[in-house]
Amino acid sequence: MERSKRIVFVSHCVLNQNAVVYPLARAKGAYKDIVKELIDSDVGIHQLPCPECSHLGLKRKPMTKDEYDADDYRTLNRNFASDAVKEIKEYLSNDYEIAGIIGINESPTCGIEGEPGIFMEEFELLLKRAGIAVKMIDVPADYHDDTKSAKFIDELRSLLVR
Repeated sequence: MERSKRIVFVSHCVLNQNAVVYPLARAKGAYKDIVKELIDSDVGIHQLPCPECSHLGLKRKPMTKDEYDADDYRTLNRNFASDAVKEIKEYLSNDYEIAGIIGINESPTCGIEGEPGIFMEEFELLLKRAGIAVKMIDVPADYHDDTKSAKFIDELRSLLVR
């Protein structure tokens, strides 16, 4: 049985830019350079849910964190985060390594650095309560697959190094 026993959790839109609010998508499908780096690093890729899409659908308008931050949306994010923490615990209890979590900088939901998004706030809180420390990194707000991606890909490689 050939397994790396290493998993990275990624924000939904890393693998599916079609879920990104119009007109903010920056790729036709997935971020190819990021996905290629993950595949080349032999990590399993666990796609996190897209709370924004689940809550308001594909035709939603761009909104700020303050506009999203209502009780029903916070509860939805907490529930998604709780499910993700359960999955992480399951991996850890079976001797897997969580290589990291990839968020989306400046996202009102999935941002990690700077002002964290609602989902990542809930996710980090539940991870902390569970005593789980995981390295986290944000895809830059201006990221595109091309020569400009090199700096982030180098940071991603650092995250993935054992």
